[in-house]
Amino acid sequence: MQYHHHNGPARCHPAGDSRNLQLRVDFDRRLKLEFHGSKVTSDAGLLAYRELDDALGLTEMAEGVFHDSRTGKNGWHGITGQFRQSVFGRLGGYDDVNDADRLGRDPAMRWIVGGKAIERQAASTSQMGRFETELLASDENFAALTDLSGVWIDRVHDRRPPKMIILDIDSSVSPTHGEQEGAAYNGHFGCTCYHPLFLFNQFGDLERCSLRPGNVHSADGWRDLLEPFVERYRERNLRRYFRGDAAFASPEMYEYLEAEGFLYAIRLSTNKVLQESIGHLLTRLIGRPPNHMRRYYASFSYQAGTWHRKRRVVAKVEWHPGELVPRVGFIVTNLSRPAERVVAFYNHRGTAEQYIKEGKNAIKWTRLSCRKFRNNEVRLQLHALAYNMGNFMRTLALPKEVEHWSLTTLREKLVKIGAKVVSHGRYVTFQMAEVAVPRMLFAEILRLIALLRPPPDPSSA
Repeated sequence: MQYHHHNGPARCHPAGDSRNLQLRVDFDRRLKLEFHGSKVTSDAGLLAYRELDDALGLTEMAEGVFHDSRTGKNGWHGITGQFRQSVFGRLGGYDDVNDADRLGRDPAMRWIVGGKAIERQAASTSQMGRFETELLASDENFAALTDLSGVWIDRVHDRRPPKMIILDIDSSVSPTHGEQEGAAYNGHFGCTCYHPLFLFNQFGDLERCSLRPGNVHSADGWRDLLEPFVERYRERNLRRYFRGDAAFASPEMYEYLEAEGFLYAIRLSTNKVLQESIGHLLTRLIGRPPNHMRRYYASFSYQAGTWHRKRRVVAKVEWHPGELVPRVGFIVTNLSRPAERVVAFYNHRGTAEQYIKEGKNAIKWTRLSCRKFRNNEVRLQLHALAYNMGNFMRTLALPKEVEHWSLTTLREKLVKIGAKVVSHGRYVTFQMAEVAVPRMLFAEILRLIALLRPPPDPSSA
């Protein structure tokens, strides 16, 4: 490839490439390459997410929940516009405010932000940096930001009421680099990191999350995560279930869930007393073992030394061909269903690990590169909102032929649609590429989104 230029400094054209610069390729000299950042976009699919946002009334909440501490009268970008730029930028894979200058000129982002950004550009890197590290980092605004994922989910449930709620709680790792506040070495993960905690429902929505120092226990702060959820759902007449791994097996957790009317299944670490209770299942049969896996279940009452009363424990024992000892697992539960169904219910907890993996890959919520801990807390909450926006699209507005798409696939195929922008007297047209997502599929997505809008108010007719 050759880069041809004329003598003297070239000034950038406001619509993209300078007229004095040409990019050419050698394999076919008839081709010229031009960059028109304000006329062409690679993220036209974000407009579908903005339509979903408008149908549910999500980002418009920002004006009512965040306090704008700016005192100047010449503010070009409102708090709602900057909030949309933060969320939709992460949804499009731009996880750092360093991208804001280029993203602010992108036509899709300008129309998503709305207002004055349509005619000029969205917020710059410095403006977005102040928005995220100063305005949202205040105690009042951070508390509202932390609650916002739950508020969004409530809005979705108002449109599509669920019959039950199943909660999965799990911790994860977010590696750190350099001198970041709260970073510490975690022996389990084998790195210096943060140790965030996540609470998902059965639809994959992230109900709540919190950023924690890297050296805390996996269950540290579970009550602060769970109590706001319980308060939100207290007035809803729903069956509520809870699943967690052995890190959350504590009498305080059991007593809290029982007092709040939860049905739960939590893994127990094995010990001698538990193994003795199922000793007959742990004895190896005499003779040649079969060539297939054998699975057994047991249910019994058990009371650990720190428990105030006995609780039901379910055991699963698996004998695998070629292995001398069985694989054993224990679950403490207050479910009354048969032991085999209790184990099947608990095993679905693994979907939470898949949701965390999608958050890391599609939303890149491990990119917490600020020095101050509070600023990284803000970034995690913004990542969580972007994740939920993407998950709402997946669960509410995808046609059946693509309902299996992951968040990563959605970003690669739906979000990353190239488009040329053509302005007319009264309208602006996005001439979109038709490769992974054809017109009919995009139209069906818009139709499903339209069904989520509330019915018109008869009194306003």
